[in-house]
This record gives sequence, C-alpha cells and structure tokens, in this order.
Amino acid sequence: MKIQKDSRGTVYAVSGACLVAMALVLTYVNNLAISIPLSAVFLWCTWFIIFFFRVPERVRPEGEGLVTSVADGKVVIVEKVFEKEYLKRDCIQVSVYMNFFNVHTNFWPFDGIVTYYKYHPGKYLLAFLPKSSELNEHASAAVRYGDSGYSGAGAGTEILFKQIAGTFARRIVNYAHVGDSFEGGDQCGVIKFGSRLDIFLPLDAEICVKVGDKVESVSSIIAKLK
Repeated sequence: MKIQKDSRGTVYAVSGACLVAMALVLTYVNNLAISIPLSAVFLWCTWFIIFFFRVPERVRPEGEGLVTSVADGKVVIVEKVFEKEYLKRDCIQVSVYMNFFNVHTNFWPFDGIVTYYKYHPGKYLLAFLPKSSELNEHASAAVRYGDSGYSGAGAGTEILFKQIAGTFARRIVNYAHVGDSFEGGDQCGVIKFGSRLDIFLPLDAEICVKVGDKVESVSSIIAKLK
C-alpha cells in the first residue's frame, strides 16, 4: 500500500508508538482480559493511520472537459455563489466533506496549468459548516483547463478549489505553484484529518453530482465543461 509522501512521518510516528505500546502491554500486563483488548486497540490505530493516509489506485475517466473530484467524501453543497477571492464572478460551488474514514490525499481535477495560489490562516470550525469556507484555515488554487495547444471542450476555463481545514485538521499541503502544468489524477496535496474541499465551477458547466452523493477522487466526475 502506497502512503502519501507528506504523511509518512505521521504514519511512522503514530504506528511506531502504537506498536511499542502494544508490546509493552503484552509484556507487562498479565491480565489477558486487559492486555488483549488494549493490544487490539493499538493494532487498530496502527491500521487506521496507514489506511487514512493511503494513496488509492484509481482509473481516470476519459473525455474532454471533464472535472473529476479532487477529494473523496460526500457532496454537502451544490449552489450558485459569488466567488470573490480570485475568479470574482458567479459560480456553481460544489463542496465535498471528508470524514475520518475517507482518503485525504487530494488530486488534480484535470490536465492544466496553475494560475493562482494562496494560503489563508484561520479558524478550525467544523468543516461541514458553510462559514468554514472563509473563516477556517484554507489553501486556494485556481487552475486553467488544458495547455496552450488544447482547443477542445473546456479549453482555457479557470476553476478554483479550496482545501479547507476542519476542527481536527492542523495541516494543509498543496503542491500548486503558479505557472506549473500538471496532469489530472496526480497528487495535488493532502489535508490531515476531517476537512472539506470546495470547487468553484462556471455557471454553464454541466454539474454531474447532487447533495448527498458519495464521490471518489480521480474516478468520480464532478462536472463537464463546455
């Protein structure tokens, strides 16, 4: 199983501590009614931290103008909003909430170029609350669909996505650098623990999800650009 590269230190530290604790319990606690359940808890924690920061293998759908999900999770918002940070226009906002059991590695939504990036320090409200999009710590990245030679569906369209920290998240990693090109489905960062991902799409985009849908990064289509 592949571990997200910026999370390996966390995985090694937590799993190592759990395994040492389990060994100490099995060595020094003679009561099986106590040592076995405790060992099982430490073993489960080891499995969970590895599972949480894994990098899944996904098949990216083929087609022009497709915007795939940046994150695993549940769609909690699909609505028209005014995006005031960078795009400065009315957009369709699609928000995906990631719980503790979702993969928290994030992936580029299509092939394109980074046109904007900014990190915003902030609060740690519950990530599913609407205000968390602006008040919580978050990182914003705008990306333009396709390279300079591309002329198909979605060519030149810019979208913005925000990685939003939640109550328990204390670190956001984003690999965006303005001017860099990237391929859809490659890793674009990670949010550690409960969090949310907002995507701001053009009004004429065909939205392919609704509130309550469960989506997977890379493989789930969020929208189709024109």
